Amino acid sequence: MEDTEFEPMFDSCKSKLKDKKIALFGSYGWGDGEWMRNWEASCKDEGANLVQDCLTCNEEPDDEGQESCLNFGKKLA
Repeated sequence: MEDTEFEPMFDSCKSKLKDKKIALFGSYGWGDGEWMRNWEASCKDEGANLVQDCLTCNEEPDDEGQESCLNFGKKLA
């Protein structure tokens, strides 16, 4: 998780996640996406209700990744 802007913002509001319906998505450029598993665990620890599995893409989404992103958004509508 980006630690200079996003993580401090997230840390400041994560205590308000209890019973909130959320969906997590993001991309990464190195590693195996462990940050998403950690972020998901942190949200669950705060009592958030993840309404669907997290979506993670390595780098910029390819055609399959773009389709996954579109389907992800449609499930939230």
